[in-house]
Amino acid sequence: MSVVLRNAQRAVSVRRSSLRRAVCALRAALGASHFDLGVICAGNDLMRRLNGSYRQCPEPTDVLSFPFHRVSAGELPRPLSRDEYNLGDVFLGVEYIHQQCCDTGEDFDSILAVKGDAPRI
Repeated sequence: MSVVLRNAQRAVSVRRSSLRRAVCALRAALGASHFDLGVICAGNDLMRRLNGSYRQCPEPTDVLSFPFHRVSAGELPRPLSRDEYNLGDVFLGVEYIHQQCCDTGEDFDSILAVKGDAPRI
C-alpha cells in the first residue's frame, strides 16, 4: 500500500524523500506496510483552522492525526474490506515545527522525521 505525501504549504522547504523514508520505515516496523497513510505538510493557517475545528484550540500545532479506524493504542485495525486498509491522515505543522527548531537550535529535517514517525495508530 502507499504513503501519500502532500506539501500544502510554501513557507518552509521540506525534504519529501527523507520524510517518506521515515514514515515507510515506521509502517514496516509496526507491521502496517499494507495500510495506506496520508501525510500532509501544512502551514500555520491550516493547522490553526484544523486545531480550532477539531480540538477547539484555534492555534497552530505540530501534529494532528485523523485515524480511519478506532483502535486502542498499539493495536492495528482489522479491515473488513480492501477499501478499509487505511490508517488515516497525519497533518504535520511544518511551519510551527520549523519555528520550534529555530528557537531550540535543533535540526529541522531530523525533528520533522521524528514528528512524521509519531502517528497514533
